[in-house]
Amino acid sequence: MKKIILLAAIIFFVSAFNKTSAQVRISVNIGSQPDWGPVGYDHVDYYYLPDIETYYYVPNKKFVHLNPAGKWVYSNGLPHAYSGYNLYNGYKVVINQPNAYKYHNEHKIKYAGYKANRSQVIIKNSKEAKYKRNGHNKGKAKGRH
Repeated sequence: MKKIILLAAIIFFVSAFNKTSAQVRISVNIGSQPDWGPVGYDHVDYYYLPDIETYYYVPNKKFVHLNPAGKWVYSNGLPHAYSGYNLYNGYKVVINQPNAYKYHNEHKIKYAGYKANRSQVIIKNSKEAKYKRNGHNKGKAKGRH
């Protein structure tokens, strides 16, 4: 009987420990998302821009694009070839996976239907209080990016 009670106690403590260590951590980065980002996301790692096959890494506020040598590079702005692209109009696909650009061939096919799609509501035009609380919609200067 003592063995059964001891075994039950061990099982209880092990299961209690596993439950606490398996908790999911939710991070919110609404304030880091640019005004041209789409509404509806509390956390974003990357935006994929299907029109120009470029990524934007929200945590570092950097664009990720292929350079002429075919290597993925981070930059503060869009590549020169896309300097006239209007980030406020183009569709942004939210991708929350590490190094999203490494899966570019999959994304290019999967999200091809979003090219030239202008239906997305952006943070700048949102009336949701959570965006106003986090520094958006405060009359910032207009611009392309």
